[in-house]
Amino acid sequence: MLKYLAPALCLLALPALCLSAAPCLAQGTSIKKMDAGLDNVIAPGTKIEKVAGGFLFVEGPMWKDGKLWFSDVRGDKVRTFDPKTGKVTVILKDSGGVKDAPPDANFGSNAMITDKDGSILLTRMAIGTIERMDDHGNLKPFLSKYQGKRLNSPNDLVFARDGSLWFTDPSFGLPKMDADPKKELKFNAVWRYAGGKLTPVITDMGQPNGIGFSPDGKTLYVSNSAPDMYLRAYDVSADGKVSNPRTIIKYPGTAPDVPDGLKVDSAGNIWTTGPGGIRIISPQGKVLGQLIVPEVVANIGFAEDGKTVYLTGSTSLYRLHTKIPGEIPMYYRP
Repeated sequence: MLKYLAPALCLLALPALCLSAAPCLAQGTSIKKMDAGLDNVIAPGTKIEKVAGGFLFVEGPMWKDGKLWFSDVRGDKVRTFDPKTGKVTVILKDSGGVKDAPPDANFGSNAMITDKDGSILLTRMAIGTIERMDDHGNLKPFLSKYQGKRLNSPNDLVFARDGSLWFTDPSFGLPKMDADPKKELKFNAVWRYAGGKLTPVITDMGQPNGIGFSPDGKTLYVSNSAPDMYLRAYDVSADGKVSNPRTIIKYPGTAPDVPDGLKVDSAGNIWTTGPGGIRIISPQGKVLGQLIVPEVVANIGFAEDGKTVYLTGSTSLYRLHTKIPGEIPMYYRP
């Protein structure tokens, strides 16, 4: 979920704040139709709005209780955006787990997801943990180790239909990544947590990042940021085992614009970030269209009734509306 390969390359000039209730014009955005099927997902003529800005590098969008929650990874904060007022509020400072993190490092928090009790599971990249957070930013331990070894830097999260938690764990939050002396695991895994047991399900991806399931829960999608850039699919059995790995798409381009976060809509289309913008890909692997934004977009979040889509675009939040809803997370709280 973040473009990490060369941190300095991701820093963009900060735009003027756009925090009013009325959205700002999003110059440089467009929606490129590559297949007629896109019209069933996004109405022709739809515009992408810019609704807030002035951040360092935003990630991990999650809708909860009428607000968009998101991480400012390089600002090292968890924030909320209220679409009714346009107000942005800081919920948690030093969100990655270390104080006064440098703004050119990926030490902040990243993805978050609502659990069944209404609390939030938050990835804290600098200290390699997932912690439980309440609405006021108070934290409690949740997951941090596997067989006594620290996790790398948990990145993206999703609940499967059976209630198990799946997450990606690349090495982006470690200063030297795979070569960092704090790295204790030999692999960068996709993990499954169920029944109190943590299992590395996939260990052969270089830097696994975005993660999501098909609406029926039978297909797992994972994006890989480096060294190769691709989106992979797996069959998922009832006991959580994966099989039949296949590549849905390979990406051109170079860092910092790499495959990152992804989401799946109710029709099974995969909305995946990557070089050149967000691609909307059918379950059969056909690219229906591309959302082009003048910043690196790290992730996507479906909000409200599922037909509102937020894009975390480096220094800004963008928004558009769709004809069909996104796949709503298991413990969604509108």
